[in-house]
Parts: sequence; C-alpha cells; structure tokens
Amino acid sequence: MKDFLVGLAKKLKKNTTAYENYHRIYVPEGHPLKGDPKEALRVNVLFEHIQNMLSGDTAVIAETGDSWFNCQKLKLPKGCGYEFQMQYGSIGWSVGATLGYAQAATGKRVIACIGDGSFQVTAQDVSTMIRCGQKTIIFLINNGGYTIEVEIHDGPYNVIKNWNYTGFVDAIHNGEGKCWTSKVFCEEELVKAIETATGDKKDCLCFIEVIVHKDDTSKELLEWGSRVSAANSRPPNPQ
Repeated sequence: MKDFLVGLAKKLKKNTTAYENYHRIYVPEGHPLKGDPKEALRVNVLFEHIQNMLSGDTAVIAETGDSWFNCQKLKLPKGCGYEFQMQYGSIGWSVGATLGYAQAATGKRVIACIGDGSFQVTAQDVSTMIRCGQKTIIFLINNGGYTIEVEIHDGPYNVIKNWNYTGFVDAIHNGEGKCWTSKVFCEEELVKAIETATGDKKDCLCFIEVIVHKDDTSKELLEWGSRVSAANSRPPNPQ
C-alpha cells in the first residue's frame, strides 16, 4: 500500500500537494503503545510478544481469519517454519495441521494462533496432540465469534457459544500426558504465561486462552473485509 501511494503521488505530474497529502494520511508501522497496568489485552500486543518467541527452532501455524493477517506481519527468523491457508477461506483446518506438523517436525516447537470460532470446528484433535506427547504452544484467541465474517457481513450468526476453552482442554487432558493451560486477560498475565510455557512447561502441550474484545481487529482485515463485501454484493454478471 505504501509503495502504491508513493507511486501514485509521483505520477500525478509530480504534484507536490498530492505527495504532501500522502505523507499526511500515511501511518507508519510502529509498536503498540504501552497499556496501563492490568489493561485489557489487545491483539497487536499479543502478536508483539509472539514475535519475540520466534527462532529457527519454532514454526508458526496461522489459522484463517485475523490470525493470518497478524501473522503476515511477523518477521520470521531464518529456519522458522510458517504455514497458512487463506486461498479457500476454510476455517478449523489449523488444529489438524498443527497436529500433523508437530508430529513430523520433531525438531521445532509449533506455535499455533487459532481463533475461537475456528477452534470449535476441530477442537478434538487436541486429544491426539496430548496422546502423542507434543509440545506445541496454542494461542486460542477468544473474541466471541467469527471476526473475519463480521468484517464481511455482520449478523447474529457470527456470534458463537462461548466455551471455557481451558476447562475443555483440561477435561481432554484428564491427568494423562503432559498438558498445561492458562487463561489471560491482560499483558502482565500473557507475559507470565509465555514465560511458563517456554520455561517450566517447555516439555508440555501449552494451551493459552487469550481474552480480547470482539471488535479488536487488524487494519488489514478491515480493508480486506470491506473489499470482499463489495465484491459479494455486486449484481450478477449477465454473461
């Protein structure tokens, strides 16, 4: 987008005013502002901490939805794996993909970013992850619905039944195998959970439920959703 706007401004007969307008509306990339103590966790803050977790010994699985748009902005270290599926718009695929990837890539610790709506489609695969002794870190982003669908066409059908996700995984665990869960509401709790997942519980499947506001979404999804909405609402092609 930045390159497009620069090019457009320069093509307008070197219109100085147009180029100045570009600089006035362009918002450069930056880091999330530091929140107040115990402030509700924001999605961009979550992904800044995920960025710091990445190395050549990790792999990222990004579920379809805002997780994908946020993971696209991560800077992957050399050797860090990355898998996503956006072409078909399928949801729920990442839970099974996380299971398969972790089983095959034994030298990497998988970090999966999964929305709550997507997770509900194939949640039972966590059982096999525990049975196989996998050490994946799952960030379950709980925002109460199908956020990607909200940005395309909102309605009551995008609100889902909220689960106690950590309780669900604890029930699957049932004391057999290595599994650790945590529910976080603010940055301080997130930092502590990540320290535990990468420290004392590094040999466990770690499931971190992250509670965020239902309208907290990336600017990329907002733009993409509006474009898809416009395309879907066009009249039929007479051909």
